[in-house]
Amino acid sequence: MTAAATGHVVIVGAGLAGLSTAEALRAGGHSGLVTLIGAEAALPYDRPPLSKEVLRGERPSTALRTEAWFAEQNIELLTGTTVTGIDPDRGVVELPDRQLSADVIVLATGGTPRELPAGVNTLPAGHAAVHQLRTADDCRRLSECMRPGQRLVVVGAGLIGAEATACAVTRGCQVSMVAHRELPLAAAIGVEAAALLHHRHTTHGVAVHQAGVTHISAADDGTIRVGLSTGRILAADALLVGIGIAADTALAQSAGIAVDNGILVDARQRTSHQRVLAVGDACRRRGPDGQPMPRIEHWDHALRSGQTAAATILGAPEQPSRAPWFWSDRYDIHLEMVGHLDPSAEAATRLHTDDALSVFYLRDGFCVAAVTVNQPLDTRAAQRLIDQHIAVTAAQLTDPAVSLRQLVRG
Repeated sequence: MTAAATGHVVIVGAGLAGLSTAEALRAGGHSGLVTLIGAEAALPYDRPPLSKEVLRGERPSTALRTEAWFAEQNIELLTGTTVTGIDPDRGVVELPDRQLSADVIVLATGGTPRELPAGVNTLPAGHAAVHQLRTADDCRRLSECMRPGQRLVVVGAGLIGAEATACAVTRGCQVSMVAHRELPLAAAIGVEAAALLHHRHTTHGVAVHQAGVTHISAADDGTIRVGLSTGRILAADALLVGIGIAADTALAQSAGIAVDNGILVDARQRTSHQRVLAVGDACRRRGPDGQPMPRIEHWDHALRSGQTAAATILGAPEQPSRAPWFWSDRYDIHLEMVGHLDPSAEAATRLHTDDALSVFYLRDGFCVAAVTVNQPLDTRAAQRLIDQHIAVTAAQLTDPAVSLRQLVRG
């Protein structure tokens, strides 16, 4: 990268990853122009609360910074602006009404909600009863229909679907959840924790259906019908489709940048073009062997990949890697996951109570991942065990009498 001191850095995407890039550039001493471009009209905001506190009506705004902060940092913020193209060779970012010259382009384009297979949804495009949950506007629309007694069908039982279901239950809705798998999230957090979480829906009155969706149609009374692969028909006032996101790679692809289920980057967030970096949900990192690793869509990754990109632009040393981390809240459960789950790893369960446990995963005498339920201190310990590569045994981790803090201290 060549913009260490005075170059113009244009960041496409004003979510957390883009914002963290801009913020870290200024914190690292970058004195050149920094332009942050967002397609939404709102100030950059935090997404995780949209499926939690905001949807429950407990928090009106999740703005990450104020307009005054951008002015103080001398960061040009362009909201409500869609980038129509980039030309990395010439260092040009195309806007609808002009061009920006850029020494470095950072793609923080995020993702877009996945849609049901073609032909399943026969409702007109933009039907008022069909929802997704990605943006603040999506959250507002969904929240407006979450009235007591309303019948909501949620398709998808991953993080977003499960958290939105819990919010709807809290707000008095009658919720039916449609999950393709018997234990959603088991591949990410393990069977034990996945079972504990998924069964929570049933105990809170949610009708859980393991099925696929075959069709969605309008009924004469203004409601909708959701047909399942089991033959069952669900009547609903509203439908939330929460089946994940796809990386938004359109700009990268049109510019000839290497893409494979995400914009491919190295450990410093560099893409296949020397002028372009990519961060956040849109990027997919190559491993030490050069092969693409699983794409990460979590908050912590968005924050840290932006910081890494800024360090790369500034020519700063590479920071030590940290195990990935994410969390989820639903009902009375706070889940955290750290590391990459390895199905072949040895599982060591530390049971605190029926509703509080931690499962550590070990390989060759070292912790490689852990999932905790209502045990955030165990998560912090696991993070350090992984990051500092501290040898540990299953017997130590499963014994509540053994202090995890002492294990970390050695």
